[in-house]
Amino acid sequence: MKAFEQFQPAPAVAPGENRLLTSEKAAEMDQPQRPPQETPLKGVRTNIVQSIRAFHVHDLQDAAAQLGQHFLYANLANAQTKQDVLDMIAAQFTFPAHFGKNFDALYDCMTDPLHKSGPQPGFIVVLEQIPATAKFDKEAREQLLDIFRDAADYWNDRKIPFRCFYSFR
Repeated sequence: MKAFEQFQPAPAVAPGENRLLTSEKAAEMDQPQRPPQETPLKGVRTNIVQSIRAFHVHDLQDAAAQLGQHFLYANLANAQTKQDVLDMIAAQFTFPAHFGKNFDALYDCMTDPLHKSGPQPGFIVVLEQIPATAKFDKEAREQLLDIFRDAADYWNDRKIPFRCFYSFR
């Protein structure tokens, strides 16, 4: 109640006093209080697969939201094998139950069904901590990234942004 008691109504306007805003004051009020944030993706091609290097996951997620694009994230830190990688991607990207758990099926899930579901605003994909183990060797890692490169090409042909960022552990 004390806060309510301290409330003071605005003083009444004297007769003949103008309550209208000046054009300068109106222009000032139309300006944003903060400068608009620049997307961290400024200067990054719209269809690319690249190392995450200078980017932070939360900045990429914010950029996806700011751009109105889908954000797909998979943390593969606990994966050891190709099957582990595919299982974790399927679970974290919420692929359908009929996902075939092979590289061809991964490509299919990243492209055609999404295209058939209607207009797409774009994608920012993060594959964090791709394993570098004997059971998921350099060849397997390159095959995985090739799937995402092919998906980037697929979406590029349709003029839809598809950016994939990755890191190895």
